[in-house]
Amino acid sequence: MAGIPQPTGCDAQETGPAHAPGRHDNAATRRWGHTSMWRSREGPTPAKSSAPPRIPTPSPRPAWVLANRREPIGSLQEHYNNLCKEKSKKINPFILHILQGVDEEIEQGLEGITLNVAGNNQLIPVERVTGDDFWILSKVLEKNPYINGLDVRYNILRDVGAYYAAKLLQKQYNLIYLNLMFNDIGPEGGDLIAKALYKNVTLKYLRMTGNKIENEGGMSFAAMLQINSSLEKLDLGDCDLGMQSVIAFATVLTQNQKIKGINLNRPILYGEQEESTVHLSHMLKENHCLVELHMSKHGMRNGGMKQLCDALYLSKSLRYLDVSCNKITRDGMVFLADVLKSNTTLEVIDLSFNRIETAGAKCLSETLTSHNRSLKALSVVSNNIEGEGLVALSQSVNTNLTLSNIYIWGNKFDEATCVAYSELIQTGCLKPDNTDVEPYVVDGRVHLAEVSNGLKKHYYWTPTYGEACSHSANAGFNLVPVGHQQDWGAGRPFAGELADVWICVSTSHQREYSGMTPLSMAPLLFLFGLTILCPPPGAGPETLHVLNL
Repeated sequence: MAGIPQPTGCDAQETGPAHAPGRHDNAATRRWGHTSMWRSREGPTPAKSSAPPRIPTPSPRPAWVLANRREPIGSLQEHYNNLCKEKSKKINPFILHILQGVDEEIEQGLEGITLNVAGNNQLIPVERVTGDDFWILSKVLEKNPYINGLDVRYNILRDVGAYYAAKLLQKQYNLIYLNLMFNDIGPEGGDLIAKALYKNVTLKYLRMTGNKIENEGGMSFAAMLQINSSLEKLDLGDCDLGMQSVIAFATVLTQNQKIKGINLNRPILYGEQEESTVHLSHMLKENHCLVELHMSKHGMRNGGMKQLCDALYLSKSLRYLDVSCNKITRDGMVFLADVLKSNTTLEVIDLSFNRIETAGAKCLSETLTSHNRSLKALSVVSNNIEGEGLVALSQSVNTNLTLSNIYIWGNKFDEATCVAYSELIQTGCLKPDNTDVEPYVVDGRVHLAEVSNGLKKHYYWTPTYGEACSHSANAGFNLVPVGHQQDWGAGRPFAGELADVWICVSTSHQREYSGMTPLSMAPLLFLFGLTILCPPPGAGPETLHVLNL
């Protein structure tokens, strides 16, 4: 393929440009709850076979639950050094430092580590990873059973790195998370990665955000979803997808019942017919597995919102709907408010950066106050809402005990608004971590300041200091955890899958019943028609969380 290196074998020696040494990041790794070690094989590298990689037979246990291996292991740092010398490649000090940090964690007995090689660290200048660097790194990780996550966001892999990422997906059978966002990967690289996923049976979450794979690459990923049966979440936001590929995804997802979350933000669309919204709405009527859908920057107007709401009457699985950065006005809120009167599955709605105004906010408030008891989080950031509409929404939060998160920054605050939200926070009806405003008093008058909380604040970046996966800054992904790192490791099933021991019912009021088993609770669950879901992180194995009985 043009532009992509085609080495004669995985061990073929290459010569590439020397990279100037640079300083490196001290945030090397992040673990997901396992405790054990990596290993690397010593001795000569066996000759590469011309046969394609053998596909492992899926075991009854989850792919991320690793067997107990007791063989001695070598240092990843040493393995990387040796490979660089063998292939006559210059050592990237950034990668070397990260592998050193991983080796230190290995000595502590840790396992199931996400290798974090993000190139956008702001504290220390880093030498960003190139395609040649990634070739050596992929050989270090190849067939390593102790790596189940790789984050190489904001580097310069390009299509060369995509070629080696595709090879890694064919050989690394324990990788369940791969983040390639903003790596200047084009249509050819996207096609290679998509084709590598035809036979991959372990990857659960792939982020291609910001790589301009365009319509050609999008069509390759749509074709892949017809074959792949393991991928649960796919992020193709800001990838310059065309209308043809968006329609292809909508068509494929009417049949694919494995994907639980998909991001199709900001496709390149021409015309004002809202075709993308029409096709995705039709898909929602047929798909009964999709939990999370992102349709930001689709040019959606009120007509498209009506089409989407018509589909939501029939959808019984969608829990997170993102229609931010569109052209929805107050008329669109009439359709949404009507569907929320009967819909009992939607838990998170992102309406940020539309123009619903005061009338739209009041329309939503009426439904949330009197009818809906399933929605947990609502974002109306920057919607030109004035004080009367914001006060109406505050009354909904005060009345509706299920509505726990609301985000209002960027609207027109008056004194009544500031007082209303200050009282909500002071009385405990609204927790400070569950909103993006904080009250303060100057000269006896209450004002609101912005706080860095939201549904997905850390979608494009992670903070320099503090927790990278903060619940308050990423509330949407924590309320509806689909394919996220906190749901992996420690043998826990993915959110939404049936659990053998845990029972959690998602409604408003919580009571704990200790010492009870799922079997003893079965008649009660059946009586109330409740759903068995995954436990929240940190729940004890003998505690069942039964809500609103």
